[in-house]
Amino acid sequence: MLEFFQVYLPILIYILLIIILIIGIILGVRLLGAMDKVDAVLDSMQRKVDSLNGLFNVIDFTTDKISMFSDRVVDVVSGFITKIGRWRKPKYESEEEEEYYE
Repeated sequence: MLEFFQVYLPILIYILLIIILIIGIILGVRLLGAMDKVDAVLDSMQRKVDSLNGLFNVIDFTTDKISMFSDRVVDVVSGFITKIGRWRKPKYESEEEEEYYE
């Protein structure tokens, strides 16, 4: 029995290793094919995204101009409100404040 294991067990192990090596090679080849397909899909998506960059630039430019315009409108309106507030300030308040501090 021991002679059986000494003679046939290494042969069995070599056969199993050859089978595992063949399966590994087959899986590696399939993986390379799958990676080529994924690479093609990513290249296609990159081309489509690059074609939209012009649109994104226009949208970015437009939003910047709208933001600048709205900031300017807010500045003008707040300046106008500030001027109205200073213009309508009653004199008796300032006289009372002067008497209070003296």
